[in-house]
This record gives sequence, structure tokens and C-alpha cells, in this order.
Amino acid sequence: MNNKIFVTSPLLPPLEEFIPYLEKMWSSRTLTNGGNFHQELEASLADYLGVKYVSLFSNGTLALLTALQALRVTGEVITTPYSFVATSHTLLWNGLTPVFADIDPLTFNIDPEKIEALITPQTTAIMPVHCYGIPCQVDKIQQIADIYGLRVIYDAAHAFGVKSNGTSVLNNGDLSVLSFHATKVFNTFEGGAIISHDLKTKQRIDYLKNFGFAGETKVVAPGINAKMSEVSAAFGLLQLKHIDRALLAREQIYQRYMRELALATGLSCYQFADDYEWNYAYFPVLVEEHFPLSRDELYEMLKEEDIYARRYFYPLISSFSMYRHLDSAAPQELPVANQIAEKILCLPIFPDMTNEEQGRIIETVLRLSQRKCSEDVNVQQVA
Repeated sequence: MNNKIFVTSPLLPPLEEFIPYLEKMWSSRTLTNGGNFHQELEASLADYLGVKYVSLFSNGTLALLTALQALRVTGEVITTPYSFVATSHTLLWNGLTPVFADIDPLTFNIDPEKIEALITPQTTAIMPVHCYGIPCQVDKIQQIADIYGLRVIYDAAHAFGVKSNGTSVLNNGDLSVLSFHATKVFNTFEGGAIISHDLKTKQRIDYLKNFGFAGETKVVAPGINAKMSEVSAAFGLLQLKHIDRALLAREQIYQRYMRELALATGLSCYQFADDYEWNYAYFPVLVEEHFPLSRDELYEMLKEEDIYARRYFYPLISSFSMYRHLDSAAPQELPVANQIAEKILCLPIFPDMTNEEQGRIIETVLRLSQRKCSEDVNVQQVA
């Protein structure tokens, strides 16, 4: 029996529900190149998410790479050091220079108050991240972009289904990029998408993801192959039928964590704001100094109990060798991001988590903190 609990587990609808999609695929013999499932998923996602245009990709990283190409971004791009490495790696792959801005300690997102001072004549864009699906301060970011004539591309990998004041956060900026990786709230095995606001931009994106072809013999751009397969698109259509149940399950797990981990002194849990609808993609906690264990002690002790939490996002992107030479990557320039990275721990959350599994996680966290206190008392008595 496998007692391991990982930080996430992919949403997998009943296998028998996927068979009819495969049968249609076998009958049509269409596996890629914008087949019926691909076209249907783009339309269905646009409707579900409340956005105008969706361009499907084979993964989120290729979608980010293409978004930067589609907007012809050059020079420097202001972004966050507190994200998955793909955010900044796509800048390097496009020959761009990342400029790191510090983050907000409450939302973990790029701090708009830190952006303006980093703008130079070489700055052409801002790439914020809706970290954990928590919306960025989009109005402030857009105001800065409008003043300085900058593009805004949101890495919205975590933000599937997230709304602010009743509107999808994906409608902000020039483009928003989603990931449909297996670890995400909504997955297509592997996949991604770019959300655009006008047909002309979508058309350019679609050219770029298919080698630049605008017809059988006409190539209009130096594109790449980033198309989503029919298998992934079909799976995405099936996932959409189950996504609302999955989001509700995530919310219930989140609420139980919030209630019961309130007993753990020194753990700060994220409390979502009332003005947006969250997708409960992650359950981040900050292990504060007055918690009986350090973050890394808690992380290692949970692993010993077969509970695999993750330190998302540690270490910071700015600390990796390909970024350390940048002036903006210096630790003194990113005090909040460095502090959060040393405290953060994401506990397991996924829609099929059982009550017993979650109870085991909560009980283990509370027990470990109490055991550490008891050990400290015993040491003092022996001394």
C-alpha cells in the first residue's frame, strides 16, 4: 500500500469516459494540426474562462516563448524572482535581459511600487506572475505600463479560472499565458495556452506556433512547432466536464486546513481576499520564527512521514548561476523575496485528497511541532 502523499496529484476523470474521445480520434485519424478536438477546446475554454481568444500550445513554456515573440519584445523585461524558472528562462531564450523586482509580502506577487525605479530606456515589457493564482495588482501595473509605453505579459500558469470583481484575471495585460501541466488545476496531460484580446494578435500567435505557416506554401514568420495534439485537446474537453467539482473539492480542503492549522502557532496561512474568486491551486504557509521548527526542519520531518510538501519557490530564480551576475539579482535588492523564500512551504492539495489523507497531514504538522517543544523541554531538564 502506498502511503505517500505528494504536494499535488493530477485530476484524472474516469478512464472509461476518455475512451469515446479516443475512438473518434482513431476514426478520423487526425492526431494534430488543429483538428476538431483542438478547435472545440479553444472555443470551450474561451467560453468557460470568459476571454475572447485562446491559442492552445503543447506546453506553457513554449507559450511564454511565443508570447514574447508575438509582441516583438526586446531589451529588458521587468519580472519577479519568485516563480518557477520557466518565467525567466523564456526571457533568456528570447535574448532578453530579466530585471528582477521585489515582491509584495502579502500576495507574493511583484510589488508595483518597485517597478518604476527599474525602468530604463532599454525596458520594453513587464512580466508579472499571478503566484499561486493570487491576482497581481493589475490596475497599478497597467498604469505604469501605459505611462512608459510598456507591454505587459502575465505568466498566469497558476491562474486558471481565477476572477477579480467577477472578471477573469486573464483579461489583463496584452497577453496572459496559462500552463496545463499535469500539476496544474486544469491539465491536458501537458499543455498551455495564450489568451489574447483581438483576432489579429491570435492569428500572429497561431502562425508562430506552427512554423510561421500562413498557408500550404506561405511562411510569414520564423515560427516553431508548439501545437497541442488532439490527444491532449480531447483530454482537456473531458477535464472541463469535471473542473467545477475539482475546484469545489480544492476549496473544501483549503477551508479545513485554515480551520485546523489555526492551532499551529507560528504558521501563517494565506487568507484570500473577498473581491476575487480563487482556484485554490496551492496551500502556501509561512513558517515563522516563533514556530517551534524551522521551515527546513518541518519539510524534512514531513518527508520522513511520507508527506511531500514543496518549498515553492525556493531558491529564488535570481540565485541561480545564469542570473546572479545581474545587478537586480543581488539579495539586498530583493529583501522581501529572499525572506519569503526562506519561510515558504506548500502543503499537499489536490481534488481527490481524502479526508483521511488531509487529517494525517494536519495531525502530523501539529504533532511534530509539539514533539519539538517536548524535546526542547527535555534537553533543558537534562542540562
